[in-house]
Amino acid sequence: MEKRCFVPFSRDEAADLKVGDYVYLTGVIYTARDAAHKRMQETLDRGGELPFDIRGNVIYYMGPSPAREGRPIGSAGPTTASRMDRYTPALLDLGMAGMIGKGRRTEEVRQAMIKNGAVYFAAVGGAGALLSRSILSSEVIAYEDLGTEAIRRLEIKDFPVIVVMDCQGNNLYETALRVYCKE
Repeated sequence: MEKRCFVPFSRDEAADLKVGDYVYLTGVIYTARDAAHKRMQETLDRGGELPFDIRGNVIYYMGPSPAREGRPIGSAGPTTASRMDRYTPALLDLGMAGMIGKGRRTEEVRQAMIKNGAVYFAAVGGAGALLSRSILSSEVIAYEDLGTEAIRRLEIKDFPVIVVMDCQGNNLYETALRVYCKE
């Protein structure tokens, strides 16, 4: 099913998203990769606050290439989500509503998603130049010294993703494999 969703979004809105749904996201999301996740975890361990309000927000696992003239960002394809899995349950417990990346997630992340009513979206790997067309603005908001791994605030419009894990724990990577293997 094709859906449109505004971000940030509520737990009730997340519950309406089902595995396999094609979703066009519009609003604000944040980027963070390995180094930024490590810093965020260190901040939380010290009792500090994250550089943005994570409640209801979506993190895109992406490090962009430099922007071409007249564009807010360069190629903006997803990175492998499993590299952030050790940090994800804590962020979900703080209210993160969703993540965008590529690849499988651990069972620990799946259980934290169910507990917190969150979703995991996949963006098409290798399509970073096309995905960047849905990004209206990009602003570094934290950890500028990390370069491409700095946290960015992205304003997006009709950013195409697929729900690969929904808040009920359904996993498209598993269900699609079962269907494929039957044929």
